[in-house]
Amino acid sequence: MLYLYHKEAGKPQLTLTGDEHRYIFKVRRHKLDDILYLRNLEDGLLHRYEVTFIDKRSVMLELQESQVLEVKAPRSLHIGWCVIDPKNIEKVLPSLNEMGVDKITFIYCKRSQKSFKLDFKRFEKILLNSSQQSGRSEMMKLETAEDMESFLKENPESKMLNFSENNFISNSDIDTIVIGCEGGFHEDEAALFPAENIIGFDTPLVLKSESAVCAVASKLLL
Repeated sequence: MLYLYHKEAGKPQLTLTGDEHRYIFKVRRHKLDDILYLRNLEDGLLHRYEVTFIDKRSVMLELQESQVLEVKAPRSLHIGWCVIDPKNIEKVLPSLNEMGVDKITFIYCKRSQKSFKLDFKRFEKILLNSSQQSGRSEMMKLETAEDMESFLKENPESKMLNFSENNFISNSDIDTIVIGCEGGFHEDEAALFPAENIIGFDTPLVLKSESAVCAVASKLLL
């Protein structure tokens, strides 16, 4: 873990209790006078604290230094992801966060199962843990869109990843890309995109939605 998240990181003194105390005291086994690094994931600052007091219930920290240290991908990538089983989203969310995806908008596409409910609190907890491990200094943004039409109103220049001879590699200047759910896009959704905005991978293999999302992120960001 490269830093510890705390919403009040940056204050002159902090007191850690509960899970934060258990992690520092029992898991990491920090001692008096040890140095800890904290972020609040809002100001781009890395805060250096010294442990000034430890007992069985709390840890007290004193701020030593704050420095600007932004850790993020060299470019911004927004993914429109047609909703799939949340359990499968959770499996790849840490990887997408570590690769530096800036934002994901989950779209209820025509072939998305409407029974799937997205637990954003759970997603954010996963992203927090991933950010602490990877060093990322800004939280990935998460949004939803009711359907493809409403998404395109907000993001008219979006590309669609679909079966196409318009090869992905030759279209690397992509800021926003839409990826389908299991079963792919409905023909009405594909018709919303100009032909030049529909791109595909140079492979005869059919990828699962979560595999396609990771492949897109890795090609564009790494």
